[in-house]
Amino acid sequence: MQPPLPATPLPIVPPLAPLLLACARHGIDRIDEGMLGLLALRRVMSAAAGRQKRALGRPLRDEAREVQVRQRARRLARRLKVSPDTADGLASLLFTDALRQQDAHAVRAAARHAPSVFRQPCDAPMIRSHALLRLIPPPTRWRPLLHLAPAQLRDRVVARALTQALSPGHIGSALDEIVGRRLGIEVTDLGQRCVLEWRDGRLHVVDAQAEATVRGNATDLLLLAARLEDADTLFFQRRLVLTGDTELGLTVRNLLDRMPWEAVPLALRIVVHRGARFARAAREAYRA
Repeated sequence: MQPPLPATPLPIVPPLAPLLLACARHGIDRIDEGMLGLLALRRVMSAAAGRQKRALGRPLRDEAREVQVRQRARRLARRLKVSPDTADGLASLLFTDALRQQDAHAVRAAARHAPSVFRQPCDAPMIRSHALLRLIPPPTRWRPLLHLAPAQLRDRVVARALTQALSPGHIGSALDEIVGRRLGIEVTDLGQRCVLEWRDGRLHVVDAQAEATVRGNATDLLLLAARLEDADTLFFQRRLVLTGDTELGLTVRNLLDRMPWEAVPLALRIVVHRGARFARAAREAYRA
């Protein structure tokens, strides 16, 4: 008979370990509060910078300035023993937040001078009232009606609207990097899908297999188009899914992210922005 194996010794927990953990977490919470306070102050300064850019007639996105900020962040990260990738990711997050805020101010300012058809206030009773918004059917209920529309007419409308927003006059030749490549967009709750190809300076809806496909519901895709939601957040939360050639999908995403939002025609920006906010409010009311 073999002698019993010795019991595995239990780890020795220092008596002060729980207290030290609580102190560390308390310090982390205070640091988080300080970071959020600094972010709020940074947003105030970003809004002021955006107003001056508009007064000077300059685009909201300044790539040269972004390069300077990234380089300074990397230098500081090296001195503080922080990963340069972490510093670069933080800079990207701050750029996205600042651009979203500056653009929101620009859209609100432009809407005050837009034709009356675009001047519906964001906080109108219809949008504020959950009782009314809950009467609006969710996108899945609209699917049978959309299938009644001729596919050619739908594809023509989609291609024309996107070509107007992405025309070389607005974004230069940025999309020349993906000439001849096919990207699919699938709106899951509406049951709609199309494959787009960029050539001859415009988008074409093609009857071919997509090399990469972005899949999501109508509201999230609209929020992304209006830049009210960040693509990284939507993909991380699995509200958007990229399948197929991931490299192509990320290339398109980066190209569109660099596109100056203020270059999109004003009327289209206002319609997309208002529509996205309305769709988000309707979804929240329906879920409530």
